[in-house]
Amino acid sequence: MSEVELYLIQEGENCTIYTLQFLRDVESEFEKFVAKFREDAEYSEDFSRIAAFITRIAKTGALERYFRPESKMNDSVVALPVTSSKLRLYCLRLSDKILVLGNGGVKTSQRYEDDMLLNGYVMTLQKFEKLLRQEAANGNVNITESTIETDNIFEL
Repeated sequence: MSEVELYLIQEGENCTIYTLQFLRDVESEFEKFVAKFREDAEYSEDFSRIAAFITRIAKTGALERYFRPESKMNDSVVALPVTSSKLRLYCLRLSDKILVLGNGGVKTSQRYEDDMLLNGYVMTLQKFEKLLRQEAANGNVNITESTIETDNIFEL
């Protein structure tokens, strides 16, 4: 089991953006993604495209059209970018106004399930969403139209 908390990146009028921070790690999941690919010449175009999408989302909202559906029908896992790219950033799109950025990597197989690393990132988001919804149902987390209010540390 690992302890994780929700970390606010940006609160805006149209979208509040969070990421996950494992307590054992120095960097958040999104910071790890940025550190891996920001200086990588091979994926610089893909990384720039993802960064541009995040900037747009912060201004206009986490609209469905910006994301590629990636997971099961009963969860909110999506990926950036929606355009053709080898690089994937996995996210939880909880609504048009709430987005949780996860981690990601290079997609080398047809399905993320066939790559242990990418599958792990998706599973982390799936488990977190399930816990978040349980805690909201129990009254320990308040999810409003545009924010998630919690002091919880979640056990994944």
